[in-house]
Amino acid sequence: MRRSKITLSSKEIPEKWYNIQADMPELPHPPLNPETQEPIRPEDLEDIFPGNLIEQEVSQERWIDIPEEVLEKLTSWRPTTLNRALGLEDYLDTPAKIYYKNEGMSPAGSHKPNTAIAQAYYNKAAGVKRLTTETGAGQWGSALSLGCAFFDLECKVYMVKISFEQKPYRRIMMNTWGADCIPSPSEETSFGKKILEEHPDTSGSLGIAIGEAIEDAASSADTKYSLGSVLNHVMLHQSIIGLETKKQLEKIGEKPDIIAGCIGGGSNFAGLAFPFVKDKLDGEDMKIISVESTACPSVTKGPFVFDYGDTAGTTPLLPMHSLGYDFVPPATHAGGLRYHGMAPLVSKLIEDGFVESKAYDQLQAYEAGIIWARTEGVIAAPETNHVLALAIEEAKKAAETGEEKTIVISWSGHGLLDLSGYEEFLKGNLDSSSMSEEELQESIKKLNDNLKP
Repeated sequence: MRRSKITLSSKEIPEKWYNIQADMPELPHPPLNPETQEPIRPEDLEDIFPGNLIEQEVSQERWIDIPEEVLEKLTSWRPTTLNRALGLEDYLDTPAKIYYKNEGMSPAGSHKPNTAIAQAYYNKAAGVKRLTTETGAGQWGSALSLGCAFFDLECKVYMVKISFEQKPYRRIMMNTWGADCIPSPSEETSFGKKILEEHPDTSGSLGIAIGEAIEDAASSADTKYSLGSVLNHVMLHQSIIGLETKKQLEKIGEKPDIIAGCIGGGSNFAGLAFPFVKDKLDGEDMKIISVESTACPSVTKGPFVFDYGDTAGTTPLLPMHSLGYDFVPPATHAGGLRYHGMAPLVSKLIEDGFVESKAYDQLQAYEAGIIWARTEGVIAAPETNHVLALAIEEAKKAAETGEEKTIVISWSGHGLLDLSGYEEFLKGNLDSSSMSEEELQESIKKLNDNLKP
């Protein structure tokens, strides 16, 4: 009998996070102070982050202990299962083995609580009373709301307007866990008011929502800002995904030929991939592939530059692949993939050739999601559907060549609160929403003009 699920006991949950900065051949350039163009100092970040997270952000220690209080919360659903997609394999008649790390098992239904709970803990330990954040599709906002509920913190979430309208149940999740969630851009910040005056019909973007959340945090003495992707300490906390996956594969004697995850800001992909990047750096032969949306192709088409993390231009300049800090992508249902830039660590690994990239449009993604649901039974988030498209493509190649290969993907979240997107797809109401070459060139020109000294 073929094994469909590989589990770990609660005693096997990793007790340390893995920090890839210790092993990268060359680290990304430090973020720059936009005024002086000099590398930022840790103390420059203290207005919006607590000192303990700033220490993790700049740390180059390979292993960092997971606090007992964080482990206690994580073990309510971790370790998550590594499942083999036997139904999909049979449907595709492929010799490939397809495994997926099921991060939809968390209370919030995605991988995001892995860092949300850690960040809430560290902020609480630092004496912070309130956190602000942004969210695209709502996975991050709901996860941080959960973390704040666990550690008795107030939480304010600025949710991208189009997702606020498309995904009301994630807002209700946030409210249920005690958070205040409002659509962005809003009338509650100076930057939000400015955007609404200039673009009253805007669908919003993650960059705009980040700008609002940072403004809110910086103007309140007892408040800090929390980010669900992009930054180094977020990648660190998510490494628990890949560390568990490595143990599970070792249990059954498997070595991956392909490791893949979807990318918006990079945290889900990095969480699975970074522990395997270490193996690749040590000589293991494997492909590591990041998968994004053609509506927001920051990695496959965006240049590697220094750019702001938010549309307001208040963050340090980050070394990353970017489409420009004021880029507003189409209103696709994969709200978590609608970010203009990519995590510096992920960007650097792509730039140096250790990670590959592919992009799929939302029609290709939903087609893959429908096949997956009808063969595996579970409904994936629109973001996850993008990496499912890659897995299906690679499995079909294996079927054509007869080559046996092991494909491991991160199933970053369920789609039970994203059914409106599936409905629109099944009715034939969606388009590809791909970024055209003209739009790309216009965006890059604007990016270059905006970042000239």
